Amino acid sequence: MTFLWMLEGIRTPFLDRFMQFVTYFGQELIIIAVICALYWCADKRFAYLLGFTYFTAGLCVQTLKITFRIPRPWILDPEFKAVESALPGATGYSFPSGHTQGATCLFFPLALRISQVWAKVLCVLAFLCIGFSRMYLGCHTPKDVMVSMTLSILISCVIWRYRDVLLEDRRYLRVIAAVLVCLSLAAAAYSLLLLKDGVIETRYAMDCCKAAGAGLGFAAGWYTERTKINFDPHTGSTQSKVIRLLAGLAAALLLKESFSLIFGSSILAKMSEYFILVLWVLVIYPYIFSRLLSRNKPL
Repeated sequence: MTFLWMLEGIRTPFLDRFMQFVTYFGQELIIIAVICALYWCADKRFAYLLGFTYFTAGLCVQTLKITFRIPRPWILDPEFKAVESALPGATGYSFPSGHTQGATCLFFPLALRISQVWAKVLCVLAFLCIGFSRMYLGCHTPKDVMVSMTLSILISCVIWRYRDVLLEDRRYLRVIAAVLVCLSLAAAAYSLLLLKDGVIETRYAMDCCKAAGAGLGFAAGWYTERTKINFDPHTGSTQSKVIRLLAGLAAALLLKESFSLIFGSSILAKMSEYFILVLWVLVIYPYIFSRLLSRNKPL
């Protein structure tokens, strides 16, 4: 809190807006959009690697949140005020930082993959700046950010080390999918048990169950696509790829909004929503445009 009070003392309207812009690149929407762009149009293999990293680290972070149940800084110290524009995105418990996890799971694997030193430095600076923005905005303490960053880097390194097993070796498809399913179900069961015992509130259990739903969707989608579809993201012209990306993202947004309107916002509904959204990204939409391409129809 001492460090956050120091940052509060240097706030200016310009820095507030700038840091809010920086922190946006750690949000779920940006991470998923990047994965979709790579998966549908450019590099399916690396998109899978990002997916394994992001969803696995997300399960770990959400489980740690409901385990330690550390409040946000303005609750720890009622006299402390966060930047108001950052409050809507600061849901759930404070420790560890979800935005930092998302940013690190995106930019650290990019740093590992890129060969140019200057580009590696930029990627590292990107997730470091996003982590700093979370502290400047008053949403997280240094402990929240550093633990999330360290955990995400460790998970990224493990997945990068065994990327050939995850992405190339078909002998372990069922085992890997089953492990991810078990991790996701365990996280959901743990959060629901804490909710039943009155340890956490519904909104905190929901965040963990959304991560579990996404993990289940990734496991099912990855296995199904690898064994049944095997689509090629390189097909089509640049123009058709842009149209493919925009149409897919628009449909995903429509699906998300309509699902909430139809089924509500219960824990089961939100868990199912994230499960179906990830399936849309990995299986349903690729199957649709693969069928269209096979019939020589323009996208």
